[in-house]
Amino acid sequence: MNNGFLPLCKQDMIDRGWDQVDFVYVIGDAYVDHPSFGHAIISRVLEAHGFRVGIISQPDWRKKESVAVYGEPRLGFLVSAGNMDSMVNHYSVSKKKRRQDAYTPGGEMGKRPDYAAVVYGNLIRQTYKHTPIILGGIEASLRRLAHYDYWSDKLKRSILLDSGADIISYGMGERSIVEIAEALDSGIAVEDLTYLDGTVVKTKSLDSVYDVLVLPSFEELKKDRKVYAKSFYTQYQNTDPFTGKRLAEPYGDHLYVVQNPPSRPLSQTEMDDIYALPYMRTYHPSYKADGVPAIAEIKFSLISCRGCFGGCNFCALTFHQGRIIQTRSHESLLEEARLLTKEADFKGYIHDVGGPTANFRHPSCKKQLEHGVCKEKQCLYPRPCKNLDADHRDYVELLRKLRKIPKVKKVFIRSGIRFDYLLADQKQTFLKELCEYHVSGQLKVAPEHVADEVLSKMGKPANRVYEEFTRQFQAMNKKLGREQYLVPYLMSSHPGSDMKAAVQLAEYCRDLGYMPEQVQDFYPTPSTISTCMYYTGLEPRTMEKVYVPRNPHEKALQRALIQYRNPDNYDLVMEALKKAGRMDLVGFGEKCLIRPRRFTSEAKKKGPKQTGTNVGPKTSRKKTIRSLQKKKSGKS
Repeated sequence: MNNGFLPLCKQDMIDRGWDQVDFVYVIGDAYVDHPSFGHAIISRVLEAHGFRVGIISQPDWRKKESVAVYGEPRLGFLVSAGNMDSMVNHYSVSKKKRRQDAYTPGGEMGKRPDYAAVVYGNLIRQTYKHTPIILGGIEASLRRLAHYDYWSDKLKRSILLDSGADIISYGMGERSIVEIAEALDSGIAVEDLTYLDGTVVKTKSLDSVYDVLVLPSFEELKKDRKVYAKSFYTQYQNTDPFTGKRLAEPYGDHLYVVQNPPSRPLSQTEMDDIYALPYMRTYHPSYKADGVPAIAEIKFSLISCRGCFGGCNFCALTFHQGRIIQTRSHESLLEEARLLTKEADFKGYIHDVGGPTANFRHPSCKKQLEHGVCKEKQCLYPRPCKNLDADHRDYVELLRKLRKIPKVKKVFIRSGIRFDYLLADQKQTFLKELCEYHVSGQLKVAPEHVADEVLSKMGKPANRVYEEFTRQFQAMNKKLGREQYLVPYLMSSHPGSDMKAAVQLAEYCRDLGYMPEQVQDFYPTPSTISTCMYYTGLEPRTMEKVYVPRNPHEKALQRALIQYRNPDNYDLVMEALKKAGRMDLVGFGEKCLIRPRRFTSEAKKKGPKQTGTNVGPKTSRKKTIRSLQKKKSGKS
């Protein structure tokens, strides 16, 4: 037997006394039976509804027999590329191959193919001609209709057509996967499952598809990027389960891909039930020799919520989890926390209590669960909505209960907070408890940029909002007698960021005394507003033209500016400053970013002490942040 894990091979199936599985679940990740992994949740949910599921983890996509481990399943194949999009998993934004895959035993790269969902789907279809194939996971979810593919630099059609699959369960698929399973089990043919919420299907006719909004055809989208931008925004406006319309995208004369409205959000009881299923909470014992790196960060973390009404344009959560917040009860989270304390390697630290945004613990306003989210308005951008319910009381109460659990020394918050939402809560109780109990020296936050024209394209609040949060964070720490600092995440080359804006960000880093060890260059992943801007050069909501830095060299210049202290970036920084007309930042003044070339050349010969900021010995990031933020707050 396999100690409570679902079958990973035919012998496991036989040991359970099964002669056939209902579903074979083909996944691009290692098999980790933990609720932070989508395949674990979906397989356990199906098991709870009486279905037999066998797992095939990271099959050899070059061999048909690798997907025939159990023989033909009774009802169908489930296919997921994994917790991450396989292309993001494999390649950096510069399209260079990554060295490690955290979701593979030992971190080994190369255990799954590029475009894994498509490859697995076709492999299964070649092996089993008529068995239903259901796609799920983030890779399929975000490619469910025509989409721009950054890695091939072209518009691609729905993944449903390229994969050979029959149906997509998109978003968080607990509801739709059970409905699909029960329909197949009752004898309904997969081609007749055209009506289920949370699914995408293909059909040769719209005669039996009711209340449908027909989008431009794929051929029209390929011909005109303006048409694609409008079509994408129509999709964006129909991501809400209460107001979303059924969409149909034509392919040729006799084929349509139909997206049914999203599934309804889960109730708190339903969420609790899902997270109370009998997960083994670790990777399969067959990986014991190598381990699975991804488990390290999530093993002692708690998922308290789903969904996000933050509305960042570069984030695909609107398309995948939606904007309506779904939460687990305190009792559910406390029970899981007690389980963590019983683990042999628990050191007393809960690493995170959150989700897409940690401090979202209820819908942004009271009307959402009845009327849905606003189609043309955001909850926090450009400023908090007058109907916003900014209240941290439930989250604060939860954190207080977690801190009281025996053996728990510290509860961290690492999944990110929305500082504009925090500021909208006038009571400051959460800010006080955050600083007093849930930060360990540094708090990572994501202002992303400082130029308001770029922030507006990101869907982020104006820079003055972040500056106000910085002021309040410093004031609260001073009041508490704590020495704690903010570490900002910054992004280069986002649509709207020209060289002038990039220099402005570099000057901010200079004034803060902060040089990021890593810079996130904007990554155009499928189904985000920012990616639509990148591909079309248009803001899809207003159809206004947007400046887009696409050239790899220009992107390198913008990235180098943020890390101007790195001597290896000297030539790039000099070129960027010339292009921006900011040679005033080359010199010896305290506001200058780099020294003149002649000076740096001579200084290198004399030794590091006379080299200036960009060629001297490296200062530790922690020390630099502390010294500059002390100076800024008037401590020295």
